[in-house]
Amino acid sequence: MRDEESKVLASIEKRLYIGGEWIEAKGNATFDVEDPATGATIAKVADATPSDALSALDAAHSAFGEWSQTAPRYRAEIIRRAYELIMQKQEELALLMTLEMGKPLPEARGEVAYAADFFRWFSEEAVRIDGRYYVAPDGNSRVLTLKQPVGVAYMITPWNFPLAMGTRKIGPALAAGCTVILKPAEQTPLCSLALMSIMVEAGLPSGVLNVIPTSDPAAVTDVLLEDPRLRKLSFTGSTDVGRMLAGRSANKLLRVSMELGGNAPFIVFDDANIDLAVDQAMIAKMRNMGEACTSANRFLVAASVADEFAQKLASRMGALKLGRGTEADSNVGPLIDLDAIAKVQRLVGDAIALGAKVLTGGEAVAGDGYFYKPTVLVDVPSNAAISTNEIFGPVAPIVTFANEEEAVRLANSTEYGLVAYIFTSNVSRALRVSESLQTGMVGLNQGMVSNAGAPFGGVKSSGFGREGGFEGIEEYLDLKYVAINHRA
Repeated sequence: MRDEESKVLASIEKRLYIGGEWIEAKGNATFDVEDPATGATIAKVADATPSDALSALDAAHSAFGEWSQTAPRYRAEIIRRAYELIMQKQEELALLMTLEMGKPLPEARGEVAYAADFFRWFSEEAVRIDGRYYVAPDGNSRVLTLKQPVGVAYMITPWNFPLAMGTRKIGPALAAGCTVILKPAEQTPLCSLALMSIMVEAGLPSGVLNVIPTSDPAAVTDVLLEDPRLRKLSFTGSTDVGRMLAGRSANKLLRVSMELGGNAPFIVFDDANIDLAVDQAMIAKMRNMGEACTSANRFLVAASVADEFAQKLASRMGALKLGRGTEADSNVGPLIDLDAIAKVQRLVGDAIALGAKVLTGGEAVAGDGYFYKPTVLVDVPSNAAISTNEIFGPVAPIVTFANEEEAVRLANSTEYGLVAYIFTSNVSRALRVSESLQTGMVGLNQGMVSNAGAPFGGVKSSGFGREGGFEGIEEYLDLKYVAINHRA
């Protein structure tokens, strides 16, 4: 390990942060964090217990009364300072992210900037929480509406964007006046702990944000969901886990936001700019090694241009260089763990057995770490598992269609509805298809939709609620109506 890597890892607090203090977990338990590029352990992090989770809830509940009454500008300035600190520490945070998650450093730098942007956005939204005052329809009274923070929020973040998924949830919650318990993914807790240190440096009061990494998320989550002091759950992760958590949350009628799985169609019509479509396909597919809920999962290409598109995409993907994310010439990092490799191998193997052809890749890389070659498949049959399952890896299965109606039908033939990508030069078709797709987001002639200033989220089995944009803060606000007898 290089000196700068050791230095960054040594600088990170690895204990729990509860009630304004860095503390050991009960029983001094820890768990290992590994570098997926080598499989080597790079840190030991405090392993929160259910008792620690309740301590975090105690702290967040105690802090809520005062924090919820603070001036919006006060909250905004703390969040803004945190944004500035993240950008000042961009290089250290990017290296930390690469070490615990694997993505190449240029991508990690991009995520740090993206993560910071949520704090910038919601620092500005904190002072724009509005209400209304108007005459009732009968003219005999007045109507006043106001918005108030929902209470203590519990946030469960995934490993694939270990900094941005935290800021995307924490930013609006703090701006609204909520207090927070954050449980990061056990594979990538270090970025969340680094973020907590930044929030302390920015002046966040004790108890407002508490961070509890754990290797037993079910036990920690269970005790929190059973406690009536918790009022909000925000989860990003798989649809199966989301369904379970939504069911558990119903018992206490929690406010719930769910950003779940995806099966994004990438639709290329015969009038598309093919070179642009390939350029954007590289972003939509290979961002984060394909380990993103927004990743293009199915490439639906007009039959007349399918061969050109497939050959150009295979050439680009086949030229990518796999390697540790800290290597200057590395384009593609490792998948997160052995389970991820096994899943991709299973999906690709099934497709090949059913008749799909490999244009490039198609296998894991032997040796240390969890690397899988960027892969393009053609002639993928509709009954292949890869057509219906979220791949979460660097594999592009290509399916052809004959006309617009078939393209829309294929795109919508999934339980998921997070995002879709459309490539066409016909404005009427672009609007018509955008309206027909059963997704919460559409990328029109572009392969990335993520934007702090836009509402991120899906429909159907991809979840509910929105993160980012003007809508993001509403997830942490309750609406109160006051009926006024103005003649009293």
